[in-house]
Amino acid sequence: MIAPTLNAYLVLSFLLFAIGLLGVLIRRNTLVVFMCLELMLVASTLALVAFSRFNGTMDGNVFVFFILTVAAAEVAVGLAIIVALFRKRQTVQLDELNSLKN
Repeated sequence: MIAPTLNAYLVLSFLLFAIGLLGVLIRRNTLVVFMCLELMLVASTLALVAFSRFNGTMDGNVFVFFILTVAAAEVAVGLAIIVALFRKRQTVQLDELNSLKN
């Protein structure tokens, strides 16, 4: 079995980040945009874990633990905002949410 290299992890991290960024730029549904933002966050944590593993330190792993803790709170707040927005406007499409324009 071939062990993955640091470059393989970084390429995977870059691909996940690119897919997330593309989703944020293209999609108009707030839930999908939120999931794409989370994908970008996971891609960055994957890179941190890869660097930590290949440097032989635990610093990146500890940092990722804190990131995941904050991300869990962020998901709860983000989904609550989206649910409240849907209850008020009956839509989650970004094109139709234009109350701050003008």
